This record gives sequence, C-alpha cells and structure tokens, in this order.
Amino acid sequence: MTRVLGFNGYMVLQAENGRKGVELAQLKKPDLILCAIMMPGMDGYEVLNLLHKQSETAHIPFVFLTDTAEQTDFRKGTEIGADDFLVKPFDDLELLHALETRFYKKEILEHYYIKSFLSLEKLTAGNKNGKAGLKTVIAGRKIKQVKKKQILYYEGDEASGLYLLLDGCIKTFKIADNGHELLLGLSTPDDYIGLYSLLSSESYSETAEAVTDSIVCLLPREMVFDMINHYPDINRQFIHMMASNIREKDNQLLLMAYNSVRKRLSQVLLRLSTPLSNPLLFKISREELAGMAGIASETVSRILTDFKSEGLIERVGTHIRIIDHARLKKMKD
Repeated sequence: MTRVLGFNGYMVLQAENGRKGVELAQLKKPDLILCAIMMPGMDGYEVLNLLHKQSETAHIPFVFLTDTAEQTDFRKGTEIGADDFLVKPFDDLELLHALETRFYKKEILEHYYIKSFLSLEKLTAGNKNGKAGLKTVIAGRKIKQVKKKQILYYEGDEASGLYLLLDGCIKTFKIADNGHELLLGLSTPDDYIGLYSLLSSESYSETAEAVTDSIVCLLPREMVFDMINHYPDINRQFIHMMASNIREKDNQLLLMAYNSVRKRLSQVLLRLSTPLSNPLLFKISREELAGMAGIASETVSRILTDFKSEGLIERVGTHIRIIDHARLKKMKD
C-alpha cells in the first residue's frame, strides 16, 4: 500500500501498531488515515475513539481496513465516526479510488463547517464572546454524510450527543407493538436532533433515519453541556426548542384523537410543508403520511385521491403539490 500510494504522489507515514499510530497522527496531522480494525494491543475502534476525543484530530477522514464485510463491523465503525471501509483483499485501483473519493468529499464538506458554525452562532445571539468561542468549538467537529435510509441512531441507544442537520431530511419515528411505524417528525436543515434525550440524560426515545442523503454535525454530550454552561443564550434557545417540540407533539396527539381522517391528513400535509424552502411541493411516501396521521396507508391513498379530485392537491411524480392551501387549512371534520 505504501509503495502504491507513494508511486501515485502521496506522502505516506506508517505506524506499526495502534498506539504509535495515534501518536503519529497527533504529531503530523495527516489529511487522511487508513487503519486496520484488528490489531494487537489497541484495535482500530480504540484508535478512532482516541483521535475523535481531540479537536486537532477529530476532523481527519478515517478509513477502516477490514477482512470481513460484516454489517455489525460497518455499523459499529459508522457509529463512532468512520468515513469509509476497504474490505480486503482489494487491488491498487480500489485503493486509489477510495482515497480520491474521500478527498473529493472532503472538499465538498469544507463549506459545511462554515454552515455549522453559522447555525451554532444563532444560538448565542447577543453574546459578544460567543462567536470566538464557537469557532473553537466547531473547528474540530466532524461533518458526517448520511445516506438515504441510513440510521442515525436507534431507539434505546445511549444519547452520546446532539445532531445538527446541515442538509437533507431526517425522520424520527417509533415502532408500535403491532410493527407499524409512527412518524414523530421530519427534521430539515438547521434543526437539532436528539435534544430532549440528551438534556434529560436518557437513551434516545425514538429512531432517526435519513429520508434523503443528508449532512449532519455531531456535537458530543460533553461539548453541549460545556456550551450551555458558558453561553446562557444557548440554554434558553434549547429550552425554547424543547417547548416547541412538546407543543407540536401535543397538537399531533390531539389531531389523532379527535379529528376525522380527512382533517388529520390535511393538517399533516400543512405541517410538513411549513418548514420547506418550497412549501407547496414536497416528497413523502404514503407510508410516512400514514404514520404521521395515525391511519392506514390504504386510507391515505383514498383520501389523497379525493383531495386531488377536489382540487386541493396534485401528484407530481412522487411529490405532492398543494394547490389550495386555504381550503386545506379550513378542512372540517
């Protein structure tokens, strides 16, 4: 690997074990790290954990080298922050392609560091010292790409941090005893995910899954509480967000308990459209609508057909376009 990479213009540093690899990374601050999972003494997971705990190495792209394609290895590696995996044996072209792809993605992600800082800066409005402090905080944060349908965290997982959504869409949901999915909400850019569980020191109370390819920034638990202690404005903003989330869920429960299925679905469509950049056109599956409205997916299909014939909406491929916002809002039981 060293010969192949060197021949193709890369400067490569080697370490014979995990501990020396950590020391080398701290000293040289490389542009990318290739690391085996199975190593004597300190394995690859421990190496990644140690590097992620330090701001100067937490942002370095990290690629695992593994002998197996076990899903458990991928899940564990992804959860602790691995950027990619190379399954041995691989040829020279696979190795070079993996590095080129990772460096290309790194360039794309650079501007998300600025975006994440701006999102955090909003929380410290009025605090003159907050801006400089947040630059230090966000400098070492790792921006993570989440593929469509990839799980961000599962219900019951330890709340290890707070996710800031920078791009894409993330849904949170619970699975009922009968196996049906109850959609709790859809998060859009600049939303914080997992706030309640983190601040209440509980496990995540729902599962979070990417609806589209998304970009998130993970703020570890210790960092969040340190921010709260240093910037009272952030604490007030988080309380306001939690209150808004509780109010939204209360409204959702009332909607499901007392309104007709037509009223429920119309309100869900309006609620989904509100935070979007194009509020009259959005994409959501029949099953997701059923979960949010608390009705069967077959009923959703029938009501959407009725709404279309009544001139309230139209279907554009897999998207829904709201035609008459006012009539949907005034929908009677």
